[in-house]
Amino acid sequence: MRRAYGYVLSILLFLISCQPQSTQIVTIIDGNQVHQLDMTQRVPASLLTQAGIRLASNDMVLLNGKPIVLNQPLPTGPTYTLQIQRAVSLTVNGKMIQTAAQTIGEALAQAGAQLYANDQINPSIQTRITGPMKITYVPSHPLTVMADGKPLQIRSSASTVGGALAEGGIPLLGLDTSQPAENEAIPSKGQIQIMRVDESILLSEKSIPFKTDYQQSANVDLDQQQILQVGQPGLSVSRVRIVYENGQEASRQNDSETVVRAPQDQIVDLGTKVVMHTMTVDGVQIQYWRTIQMYATSYSPCRSGGNKCYSGTSSGQPVQIGEVAVKYSWYLTMEGLQLYIPGYGIATIEDVCGGCVGKPWVDLGYSDSDYQEWGQWVTVYFLAPAPANIPSLN
Repeated sequence: MRRAYGYVLSILLFLISCQPQSTQIVTIIDGNQVHQLDMTQRVPASLLTQAGIRLASNDMVLLNGKPIVLNQPLPTGPTYTLQIQRAVSLTVNGKMIQTAAQTIGEALAQAGAQLYANDQINPSIQTRITGPMKITYVPSHPLTVMADGKPLQIRSSASTVGGALAEGGIPLLGLDTSQPAENEAIPSKGQIQIMRVDESILLSEKSIPFKTDYQQSANVDLDQQQILQVGQPGLSVSRVRIVYENGQEASRQNDSETVVRAPQDQIVDLGTKVVMHTMTVDGVQIQYWRTIQMYATSYSPCRSGGNKCYSGTSSGQPVQIGEVAVKYSWYLTMEGLQLYIPGYGIATIEDVCGGCVGKPWVDLGYSDSDYQEWGQWVTVYFLAPAPANIPSLN
């Protein structure tokens, strides 16, 4: 039985293999026209001829959406759909090209363009080609930017240096500058130098001294001072602008000086009130109206500092004990005033001391026979009566 069953099965398989096979259909789409042919052959060029379809030089044939070679047999597959992609005219920057590409990017690549992300292409490269179109294509160029001590490689299609730097993600910030300047055209050698510029403000304070105004007061004792208003120094603030280029100080400039607090003048009352005082000095009771600390020196006719002896004073009195000299400005207002000098006694201002400058100074007169040398500070008492016009100590 098994041998009989195998024999029958062999006969059936033989009969099936001898039956004619159904022919595959190829569909050809050419724009709005659709052709269906029995696929008696597998070479696309022959199939197109069989369908009466003629191709232009730049037309393209797609199999299931992918370009194929017309003179090579189609691969084995369950279905076959050939699509004719007719070439259209594209105007790129005023120049016409024929292409059957599906997108603008594919068309430019087929035309030999090396596309980069920073190229300017309008419409965009993803735009599908549906007919004649005008395309603006500005290719990017390689640039080397020296910034922060490092060379940076970028590409840009911008027309100016500033645009290229912004497109490369390294724009000029604040006071930064570039070489060439940002408003200049892209340099032919593609080299751009960035100068990082920072600025700081240095503030410094300066004290403004106050002035002292003196005014006479009959309510204050003679030669005494009373402060009516305490002086206050003012304050000014100056600004110095410091500019750094690539981290190095390039310049500094005095920007401005502002008075933030004006000084307040000090006001002082100078006493003019004459008050008599009584005191015993060296056992002698004296009445006086003014005292001054003075540096006392001494002179005599032949010890006057000249090359000869001078026996007389400026007032015409002889140089002797009891006749003293003071500076010229004091002599003019104090001639004839009586003084008491401890260790010397009562004296009258009768002479001018030409060398008595720079400090309160009195030169004590002696005759050559009783001369004593002085060189010390003493308290000088101005004896009563006080003059009608009190002389100034200036």
